[in-house]
Amino acid sequence: MWLRIIFSTPLAVIAYFLVWFVPDFPQGQFLWYLLFYCLFETLVTCFHVPYSALTMFISTEQSERDSATAYRMTVEVLGSVLGTAIQGQIVGQADTPCLQDPNGSAVASEGANRTHSTTSPRETQNAYLLAAGVIASIYVICAVILTLGVREQREPCETQQAEPRSFFRGLRLVMSHGPYVKLIAGFLFTSLAFMLVEGNFALFCTYTLGFRNEFQNLLLAIMLSATFTIPLWQWFLTRFGKKTAVYIGISSAVPFLILMVLFEHNLIVTYVVAVAAGISVAAAFLLPWSMLPDVIDDFHLKQPHSRGTEPIFFSFYVFFTKFASGVSLGISTLSLDFAGYQTRGCTQPRRVKFTLKMLVTITPIVLILIGLMLFKLYPIDEEKRRQNKKALQALREEASSSGCSDTDFTELASIL
Repeated sequence: MWLRIIFSTPLAVIAYFLVWFVPDFPQGQFLWYLLFYCLFETLVTCFHVPYSALTMFISTEQSERDSATAYRMTVEVLGSVLGTAIQGQIVGQADTPCLQDPNGSAVASEGANRTHSTTSPRETQNAYLLAAGVIASIYVICAVILTLGVREQREPCETQQAEPRSFFRGLRLVMSHGPYVKLIAGFLFTSLAFMLVEGNFALFCTYTLGFRNEFQNLLLAIMLSATFTIPLWQWFLTRFGKKTAVYIGISSAVPFLILMVLFEHNLIVTYVVAVAAGISVAAAFLLPWSMLPDVIDDFHLKQPHSRGTEPIFFSFYVFFTKFASGVSLGISTLSLDFAGYQTRGCTQPRRVKFTLKMLVTITPIVLILIGLMLFKLYPIDEEKRRQNKKALQALREEASSSGCSDTDFTELASIL
């Protein structure tokens, strides 16, 4: 686990930097970016899976794992805020001007902020490289802190397993576990909804709302709001339960998405809605990841002989996150292409503006509702969670007193 984190970090940093580097050869630039972007995503996944799975290894207490998840997601969102601020402030100083439309008019839509820039392409490239270098440095610092500052605390029985499970056998057991499948399905749809909003937010602010120079600040407002409200959601889920927090937290995004369209070209209202939307983003970040350890505990009770499956649970959780990101990118790209989107245009056709509204409002709302219906099928409520906690605690105590053999652990689980 630690080897993957250590060896993937420098390679991921190099790949990330090369993503923003513009090669001198004009032919084959597409393959250059495709290669290094795919390489970067692969290496980040190699880092993210063991990093996420550490939640199950730093404690056996549900409350401590929930607290660790809240801290982890708070820092992740804070990292997104920091990255947004760094990228926005550095690159924003060397913004590339928009291109005139075919009729020669560079006048943006009503209420839009006009861009007057004389920045050369070389200066813009250097600004992106500088931002990439700063973010890559932070990546390395965080990886060093993780490697040196976190220690695993394994269960006493784990080191005495007589027969480790093969990957494919463990995968079959994991993917046949009902609560995990239902949680993944709900997580997939809600993640896709928020990724559609995130991926099209800049274009939506620029061409639909008319705030060409404000989208970085609006995105920063959303992420800051999410950062400060994650502790609030952590308190809420411990007080009222995780399923209730999911319903309230994720569904609260729906009215904010509608308001953002109803009050177009009103910058103050847009900032208010952005801050409010950050509350839902915090719930979408925290709650699904907080529910995953409960699924793993339930799996251990039903399959007590199958140990060491935690990385499989987390790896497929990360996989579906990447899958949702890819689907979101594909839907957005194809939709905007069919609508006639003009790259870097000062204005866009009405069909593009309508498509952006659909991508940022109607489509995410439908996906959120589907995801919430799937979460309704998720069987682990607070009562079930308390039962699992007591049963696991009894298993550990009995197994410890009986010598902690794999056979005894299995027999105790079947009795409970």
